[in-house]
Amino acid sequence: METLQGKHAVVTGASRGIGRAIARALRGQGARVTLMARDARTLEAAAAELGGDTAWQAVDVTDADSVAAAFARAGAVDILVNNAGQAAAAPFGRTDAALWQRMLDVNLNGAYHCIQAALPAMLDTGWGRVVNVASTAGLTGYRYVAAYCAAKHGLVGLTRALALEVASRGVTVNAVCPGYTETDIVADAVANIVRKTGRTPDEARAELAAANPQGRLVQPDEVAHAVAWLCMPGAAAMNGQAIAVAGGEVM
Repeated sequence: METLQGKHAVVTGASRGIGRAIARALRGQGARVTLMARDARTLEAAAAELGGDTAWQAVDVTDADSVAAAFARAGAVDILVNNAGQAAAAPFGRTDAALWQRMLDVNLNGAYHCIQAALPAMLDTGWGRVVNVASTAGLTGYRYVAAYCAAKHGLVGLTRALALEVASRGVTVNAVCPGYTETDIVADAVANIVRKTGRTPDEARAELAAANPQGRLVQPDEVAHAVAWLCMPGAAAMNGQAIAVAGGEVM
């Protein structure tokens, strides 16, 4: 059976939620994994849970120097999963320049910095996988998250453009686009709905789950399985795709 034995994977935003699930799935396929995120304490705990030779590096993906230093310490990378992300909601009229820039920095520029650091080694060896964790917000629009949607649309555009550039070099570049997923970001969205509308937490969660035709929130492991498949040697023909993991919400 195909495995990722001998491959080194870096997962950003890996200390919890989708990133942690992705790291677990890649380890399950035999990859050596380096976890990256901002908080050293949660990274250390995640690495201990995954066990084995799981490494970690604290990094701020919005800072090019921080990224370059972390990847230099991590060593050559075969698989890069850009999962670090952040969502903030506000009507467009109250989306100030600082919020706008923060969404671009975390969700789009962070992926750019990490790809710049990881891609040369992939091209040198003639094999690599880049998977960008975007969102259904990269495929459609949602009210009150214009900055987040713009950043995630940008990430999908980056995926498609880079995929064409490296298509003949043994490297694939794809995106997965989860719908509302059982993560801290959704927990924050639920709290925001409760605060602004007076709905109960259960009502707020039901409102978010209703966007999914399956009537539920996506689970982190479901996103992780899609990512792991794209990283396998047998997925070599998958390139430039933006795959919705959303129960049919976006087709």
